[in-house]
Amino acid sequence: MLVGSVIIVSHNSGAYIGGCLQSLDQFPDWKIIVVDNASSDDSIQEAERSVARTHIVRNLQNLGFAAAINQGAKSAEGDVLVILNPDTLAASGSMDELARALQESDVGAVSGRLSRADGVPEIGFTVRRFPDLRTMLSEVLLLNRVWPRNPWNNHYRCFDLDYTQYQDVDQPAGACLAIKREAWEEVGEFDERFFPVWFEDVDFCKRLRNAGWRIRYCPEAVFVHAGGHSVKALRFGDRQAFWYKNLLLYFSKHHRRWELNTLRAGVAAGLMLRALLSLVGFRTAGVSVKAAGRGYWNAAWHYAIRGLGL
Repeated sequence: MLVGSVIIVSHNSGAYIGGCLQSLDQFPDWKIIVVDNASSDDSIQEAERSVARTHIVRNLQNLGFAAAINQGAKSAEGDVLVILNPDTLAASGSMDELARALQESDVGAVSGRLSRADGVPEIGFTVRRFPDLRTMLSEVLLLNRVWPRNPWNNHYRCFDLDYTQYQDVDQPAGACLAIKREAWEEVGEFDERFFPVWFEDVDFCKRLRNAGWRIRYCPEAVFVHAGGHSVKALRFGDRQAFWYKNLLLYFSKHHRRWELNTLRAGVAAGLMLRALLSLVGFRTAGVSVKAAGRGYWNAAWHYAIRGLGL
C-alpha cells in the first residue's frame, strides 16, 4: 500500500530532474508523478529514463505551477501529497520523516529542511512568516536592500529561527511541502490565478492555517536544493510582472482593502524608484537600462497604478 505521492512540476528541468527522481527511487512506497509544463529541453526524456515507475503528465503549454500541482493531485494515491521541486535531492529517510510528522491529527502540512550542497540550511527561504503590510513595504520600497537585517525582514524571513528544532511555522517554501490528503480536500486545491509562479504556496498555507490546521517544520527531513532554475529563465520584465501581480492578488485575498491600496501605492513608488536608479547607474546584472526601465514601468502601471483608482 502506498504511503503517498510525490508531485514534481518540471519546466525545462532536464539538468536536474534525473537526479531528483533517482534520489526518490529509494522510497518504493511512494508514487512519483512528474507534471511537465511544455518543456522545450529534454526534461521528459530524462524523467523517462531515470526511474521507470514515474508517472508523467505532459502539458502542451505551460499551465503554471499551481495548475500543474492540481493536475498531479488528481493522479495521486495514498494519504500524503508531497510537492517537490525538480532541483531537489531527497536524503535518506526524508520522505519517511515527512509522513511521520503528518501523523499528528491536527497537522495539515509539513516542510523539510532545504539545504545547499554543503549542508547549510537555506535560511530565509525554507520557511517564512506570512507577509504583512510592514514586511512587504520594506521589500518593495528597497529597505531590505539597504538594511537587510531590519526587524521586519528578520521577522518575515525567519532569520531568528532555530533550524535544528521541530516546530510550528507559517509558510514553508513550495519547493518541499508535504500535505495531508484530508487537509488538501478540506481546504481545496491551489489557486490557479497565481500564474505562473509565486505566492500560490503562501496562499495555500494561509488557507490551511485559517481552517485550523497546524503546519510543522521537520529538520530531520533533509532535501538538498539547487534553487530557482525555472524562475531564473524568465525574462526580466516577466519576473517583475508575475511577482508583483501575485503579491497584490495575495493581499486582495487575505488583507483589508486599505492595506491592499497602501501596498499598491508602495509598489508604484518602489518600482519608479527602481527605474530611476537604473537610469543613474544602479544596474541590474545582465539587464539593459532600457529593459529594466520598461520592466519596472510596465509592472507599476498594470498592477499598482491602475489599481489605485487614480
